[in-house]
Amino acid sequence: MLLRRAVIGGTVFLLVFGPVLLAGGGPGPATAVVAPSGTASGSGGGAPARLTPWPPPSPIPTSARVPRTFTVVASGDVLLHSGLWRGAAVGRGFDFAPLFQDVAPVVRAADLAICHLETPVAPRGGPFTGYPIFAVPPQIAPALRRTGYDACSTASNHSLDGGAAGVGRTLAALDAAGIRHTGTARSATEAARPTIYDVDGVRVAHVSYTFSFNGLVEPKDKPWLANELDVRALLREARKARAAGAEFVVASVHWGTEYAHEPDALQRRVAREVLSSPDVDLIVGHHAHVVQPFERIGGKWVAYGLGNHVSAQDFSRDTRDGVLARFTVREVAPGRFRVVRAEALPTWMVVGGRPRVLDAARCATNRDCRASWRRTAATVNSRGAGAVIPR
Repeated sequence: MLLRRAVIGGTVFLLVFGPVLLAGGGPGPATAVVAPSGTASGSGGGAPARLTPWPPPSPIPTSARVPRTFTVVASGDVLLHSGLWRGAAVGRGFDFAPLFQDVAPVVRAADLAICHLETPVAPRGGPFTGYPIFAVPPQIAPALRRTGYDACSTASNHSLDGGAAGVGRTLAALDAAGIRHTGTARSATEAARPTIYDVDGVRVAHVSYTFSFNGLVEPKDKPWLANELDVRALLREARKARAAGAEFVVASVHWGTEYAHEPDALQRRVAREVLSSPDVDLIVGHHAHVVQPFERIGGKWVAYGLGNHVSAQDFSRDTRDGVLARFTVREVAPGRFRVVRAEALPTWMVVGGRPRVLDAARCATNRDCRASWRRTAATVNSRGAGAVIPR
């Protein structure tokens, strides 16, 4: 999905042009890799190659350009509490994949699937800690890849919980799993490099920012460790991505008031300012731990808060609600893309025993699922967005 397809003599090949960026790493030597698509993309237990052309590849021939269409799925907070890793314990390790197996078909079907990894990871053997300073099992990364996620945003109010070492471990775990990332960085060079995904020939950029670090402060010599929310900085990064060839830009923003369904003044202001720029096309939000509305601003979409994707928060029913946001993006003119369909797929988190996140439309015979679906459906369109909620 992140490799360029070409047809030569009736045979499909995957082409990677160099210099090449390894996921999360620096530029490698000039390289050209040519392989039949079934070989290069990987299958079964192996993670697909995750390579991004750099600098941007040559323009796609006009005959192949219009209309290009792809789907983006974004989910809420991946917030690991001790109850979740106890439920995922297998022998002396952890297997988090069953936690996501009910929603995996939706995630895998997307052309680009983005998660939000809110918490840094610990060393493989621990110690593991939960709120307020998180250090969670790194086995979450391969489970997210097995679920079908291609990329994660990592800027959150917990980004600095483990300091620079925690950021490094988290990004190394994502790299090893074959998951791209943005929002935190291990070096100034990595922080300055635009994150651009090749999604079936469309160059999609991804930026990630957070409004808070819970009182923690970036080291003076590492101000690039995590992206603190500033509209001007976000738009500078988006413009840089455009200059590097991005045709569609997604912003993941960690913001808002916890447990409040309505977006607060900061969210509304930032959404208006960011979406008024031609450099950002879509905003997906996190942090509130409950579902917040979708809204259209100037013809563009913001999903203010996607709730918890997975967590053990059970002090309120609505903290167990989440939503998979699915956006269909179409080329409306050469090189210009727009969201033409927004969908909200409600999810319901089962806690205790064997924790798992369920597709709330598929478990509708369960009373809790039905109630969750109704809550999410009412909230998503409470600002008149008109998002489609499949049933």
